[in-house]
Amino acid sequence: MFRPKLELADVLRRHGAAWRMANAGHVSLTKRRVMTAIENCRSAALGGHVERCQDCAHTRIAYNSCRNRHCPKCQWSTASAWLAAREAELLPVPYFHLVFTLPAAIGAIAYQNKARVYGLLLKAAAETLTTIAADRKHLGAEIGVTAVLHTWGQNLQHHPHVHCIVPAGGISPDGKRWIACKRGFFLPDVLSRLFQRLLLGGLMAAYDAGELHFFTDLAGLSAAKAFAAALAPLRTIAWPVYAKKPFAGPKEILAYLARYTHRVAIANSRLLDLDETHVSFRCKNKVMRIEIAEFIRRFLLHVLPAGFHRIRNYGLFANGHRADKLAVCRSLLDVTPAPTDRNDDDDKDPGIPKHEPPPCPCCGGRMKIMETFGGPLSRPYHVRRLDAL
Repeated sequence: MFRPKLELADVLRRHGAAWRMANAGHVSLTKRRVMTAIENCRSAALGGHVERCQDCAHTRIAYNSCRNRHCPKCQWSTASAWLAAREAELLPVPYFHLVFTLPAAIGAIAYQNKARVYGLLLKAAAETLTTIAADRKHLGAEIGVTAVLHTWGQNLQHHPHVHCIVPAGGISPDGKRWIACKRGFFLPDVLSRLFQRLLLGGLMAAYDAGELHFFTDLAGLSAAKAFAAALAPLRTIAWPVYAKKPFAGPKEILAYLARYTHRVAIANSRLLDLDETHVSFRCKNKVMRIEIAEFIRRFLLHVLPAGFHRIRNYGLFANGHRADKLAVCRSLLDVTPAPTDRNDDDDKDPGIPKHEPPPCPCCGGRMKIMETFGGPLSRPYHVRRLDAL
């Protein structure tokens, strides 16, 4: 298996302890757990197992993964299981790809109120799409939406935005017809205005309900007049909504989902160099070199609250009725019924994946687990999973 020359774990192992000490009292328990998990991922601290080839007797030791969802090395297995479930749900129609971005002026509020504002961002984006689609002036159909939250830009700064995947059509109000969308159905200007209204309305409702909290340089927003004044300029500007070229069909959408759904703030493949003071990484078409302390700070900006689901389904795809609605869609599209659709939470861990060792590096034979062993930090799966949420 290809291993990048430099990994995020290498940065944290070499400099994480010093960074925590320098920022003592200012790092949340959730962030400390993420750092510790990544530092110990696939090391003897978490235990592991011994594999032996059944043909040539080649033996090797493999250490356990931390399974934390912020770890670049641990997302492939979770993504594979999630994608296998989603593959059975894809419909044989084109798919739209839209991106809703939170204005920078709200970014600081979102960072101090992650669960509430990120959830509102996901909901407002999905509600914008389902509302426009349900309007007879536009489509007059019930559609499905898969929304994926990303909180970073290429430079690792805080940049919350939602990627939405939408099939190009939906079910008619009477449930008897599939209504197909035209290629240019979702107009960014129309979406932008409704998205703006829904999100600002949601923010005001959350503020009135006492669900938003402000600290440090935002403490002044605790006053109602100051909060209203901060939002006022946002009502007069255009909010960014980007409609990308539609996907051609299920194969193209699966390739996209494989890259985006379980992505973390920075992939190991983007890391280039690490010395005693700086980290270098690829940022679009250039190389960024920043101080180690700043790199770690930026990475931790994107640690999500425990239990927060950043992949969510709405409309036809909502968990409560997804299987039934997809069965109706397939019937209307006259396609073969798929296997029973899962009705689980979207980015919950799909369970402990069955371990299938890769082929023997010497002869290509089958590797077999001979024994397992624990480590000083290894714990039962149901306990370890709490740190992965």
